[in-house]
Amino acid sequence: MAVLNKIRQRSVFLIIIIALALFSFVLADVIRNGGMSSQKSQNVVATVDGEEIGREDFARQVEAYQRNMGPNATTAQVVNQVWDMKLREVILKEEFEELGIGVGEAQVKMLLRQQLADNPNFTNEAGMFDESKLQQYVANLKATSPEAYNNWLNYENSVAEAAKENIYYNLIKAGVGATLLEGEQAYQLENDNVDLKYVQIPYSSIADAEVTVSKDEIRDYVKKHSERFQTEMARDIQYVYFQEEASIEDEAEAKSTVSDVMSSRVQFNSASNQNDTLPSFKDAENIETYVNQNSDIQYQDLYFFQDEIKSDYKDQIFNLNKGDVYGPYKEAGYWKVTKMVDAKQMADSAKASHIMISWQGLQTANGTNRTKAEAKSLADSILNIVKSDKTKFADLAKEFSGDLGSQANGGDLGYFRPGRMVAPFNDFVFNNNAGQIGVVESDFGYHVINIEEKTAEERAVKVATIARNIEASEKSINDLFTKVTKFEMNAKDKGFNDVAKTDNFNVRTVRGMKALDENIPGVGPQRRIVQWAFEDEIKAGDIKKFEVPGGYVVAQVTAVKKKGTESAEDASAVVSPILMKEKKAKLIKEKISGNSLEDIARSQNSSVQTASAINLKNPTLAGAGSEPEVVGAVFSQKVGEMSKPIAGEKGVYVVKVDAINKAPKMESYRAFANQETLKRRQSVNARVFTALKENADIEDNRAKFY
Repeated sequence: MAVLNKIRQRSVFLIIIIALALFSFVLADVIRNGGMSSQKSQNVVATVDGEEIGREDFARQVEAYQRNMGPNATTAQVVNQVWDMKLREVILKEEFEELGIGVGEAQVKMLLRQQLADNPNFTNEAGMFDESKLQQYVANLKATSPEAYNNWLNYENSVAEAAKENIYYNLIKAGVGATLLEGEQAYQLENDNVDLKYVQIPYSSIADAEVTVSKDEIRDYVKKHSERFQTEMARDIQYVYFQEEASIEDEAEAKSTVSDVMSSRVQFNSASNQNDTLPSFKDAENIETYVNQNSDIQYQDLYFFQDEIKSDYKDQIFNLNKGDVYGPYKEAGYWKVTKMVDAKQMADSAKASHIMISWQGLQTANGTNRTKAEAKSLADSILNIVKSDKTKFADLAKEFSGDLGSQANGGDLGYFRPGRMVAPFNDFVFNNNAGQIGVVESDFGYHVINIEEKTAEERAVKVATIARNIEASEKSINDLFTKVTKFEMNAKDKGFNDVAKTDNFNVRTVRGMKALDENIPGVGPQRRIVQWAFEDEIKAGDIKKFEVPGGYVVAQVTAVKKKGTESAEDASAVVSPILMKEKKAKLIKEKISGNSLEDIARSQNSSVQTASAINLKNPTLAGAGSEPEVVGAVFSQKVGEMSKPIAGEKGVYVVKVDAINKAPKMESYRAFANQETLKRRQSVNARVFTALKENADIEDNRAKFY
């Protein structure tokens, strides 16, 4: 009791102690996760001029775009597209608000009317747009499908935003143009020209070994032209790719499995609890079932001509006798055996027309209320008519056929090869003679078919192939995992490159990888590797293993590069050729001597070239290519004057002007001014948005989420 009394007396003190302990626990968690703003940062994809782009809204739009773009679009591609849209929306919204640009309801309705004018869902019997049909359509969406109605509202909003953009850009375009003086200058650039002779001493005449470029020179060049060498934060990585492959034992197992079907064998049947004797591939009667039970590639019940058999062994297969088996043979990652099921003479193509009669419930019904029995009756009636008079076939096809693709052509399907049509249609055409007319049923409806033409018959074969994929077994996969794990551990202890060299592994490098990159050269789309390399705590030397399609990657970060000016090493690939060209130009200029082009050409083992009608708009020299620096210098020379050596794109030039051909004066340069105006206005949208984007304060956190 005394203890309880002491606890009661000191209860306030104990409560304070517990509260402080809880507070310190929460505070430690806040500090560990980046401060009080961490929760906010986890829900914000980006901030543009203070406006946040929320994670949930962005994710919903990414999901919607992914559905629209289909499975072939990668997540990164979809994210980038949504990002471009959101960025444009936020940046232009500021401009619209500042300028008071808006779009009224009536204007949106007018734009919708223009865009949907040709949509048959919203036109009346006269083919004119019907406002009431559109209103009924929207009301139906609202009542029956909230998701579809929301998509419609988004569509309306996109129409309104597009209208605002047009107003905004048109306002800017109204202030963009060219004066008559600029029109005159454009005319002169295009029409003033010179005739000249020149000698070119190519840079290749100086061996690369004669010129050296130091890191200090590269560094100085980058410093002098720093605005050209600004870069985002980046990472350099190196990696070893371990491919999941079948072992020699795995391949032997696949071959053995295929070889087993060459003879009859006994197999235990768990259902009957007895041994069953299975026939050999050669003796099997139900070929389709036999193949599908024993092969990794399903049976195709089709005839093939020799040119249609895609195999390195097509000659051996095509010339088999009926019932013979060829193999085993290895092809395209499989062990295979092939049996000749049948061979016959048949046309390699045919030309036919059809009238397709569908009924209610089929995917080709196109709104018809016709029953199957009524469809059959109609098909038979049409058959009787066209048997009596084939000239009526095309008109009847246009009137009754449910195949919209061929209906307008009178049912004409053109030429097609065996196996290209559904089975009943194919069999009728290729098992009957040209001129035959009949009716067949398929999953699309009844077809009234007219076989118009058939080509000469050739040998066609039906073959069955049992194939076993040569793939890594579970043991091989486990062995690979052990090998990869061992390399990862040793690389961390002994050095990535040393272990790779000892084990004879191929090390691949990736330089300048950006935070939003997706593809890793050599292994394709690998966002997980990129995201790992850009994690805050990652430093140069860190190593990690990744499972990728078809194997594993063990990657190491070799450099962590901050945003800013490129280093000399990173800029070397761009700067070194520039500096080498400058140094070679200097050496060539020092070697040039002579009082005429002929003297210079002789001393430099070159020749005198001629170029006529050279203008500034297209500064190309015949025999040398585009040389804007050279052509620009030439236009300041006098006739008969020989230039000093000029450093160009491909070499050093000495030029002599033979003639300066001034274009005749024009009464008005309005046409050229208008051309310049049109050219400038065409680039307004892209240039204005680029400028707005560069001026915006953008905090892009996409790389943390995708």
